[in-house]
Amino acid sequence: MRESLVPVVLMSHTAHIRSHRKPRRNASTLAMRAGVAGGVLSTLAVAGASGAANAAESTTTQTLDLSALTADLAAQVAQSADATQQAAANYELQAERDAAAAQAAQQAKVDLADAKAKVAAKKKAADEAARKAAAEEAASRSSERTTLSASASTSTSTTVSAPASGSVATVIAFLKAQVGDAYVMGGTGPNSWDCSGLVQAAFKQAGVDLPRVSGDQSVAGTPVSLSNLAVGDILYWGSAGSAYHVGVYIGDGQYLDAANPSKGVVIQDLSGYPASGAVRVL
Repeated sequence: MRESLVPVVLMSHTAHIRSHRKPRRNASTLAMRAGVAGGVLSTLAVAGASGAANAAESTTTQTLDLSALTADLAAQVAQSADATQQAAANYELQAERDAAAAQAAQQAKVDLADAKAKVAAKKKAADEAARKAAAEEAASRSSERTTLSASASTSTSTTVSAPASGSVATVIAFLKAQVGDAYVMGGTGPNSWDCSGLVQAAFKQAGVDLPRVSGDQSVAGTPVSLSNLAVGDILYWGSAGSAYHVGVYIGDGQYLDAANPSKGVVIQDLSGYPASGAVRVL
């Protein structure tokens, strides 16, 4: 059988004495102290939270400021790089323009020099043509004077014989009127000739019908010595009867012929291209 346990309350030996009991704290005091303590703790908690929030905000602000600074710096670097690249492109473009301008100026100088040279060459050619024309005119007048003198004289010259009554003058006049015309193989005029076509047409003006080709014309008249030529004699190159070229002697060591495609109808010196023989038709 279990024994009943009776709680034994131990009391201080002075508990029965009123003056020795600890005074009890009333409820209002405890509540007030609890409230004060709670307020302090709340204040500390708020302060702690506020400090943490401020610290977090400060950290966030610093992070945002650093990010913004980094982005701004990157933008400035990019702008500087773009500006540098654009400046380099501008310099390169200007250099290309300067080079092109220098090349154009050099080419202009070359073109100007060429133009001046061409003008000088044309002037020289014109002067030479005028000199030659004057010489031809002088030769023509000399030939006419010689012809008239020979016609009036009973004696013959050792170099120029008297032509038939005006016929040779007609032939020479026609020939000189064709100077400058083109040479064309087989040409018979009126603006282009070959050598035998020109001679045939010239003598036809004086009423003489000559064969068409050089070989036949070289034996169409009386053979004469090259040292005793007369104005109007037909000169030939090659063998008589098979000559390859003909012309007409116009006096003073000159002859007129349709020379070749590069020269056309011209007056030339016999000394530069001596004939093989001559025949006299008039």
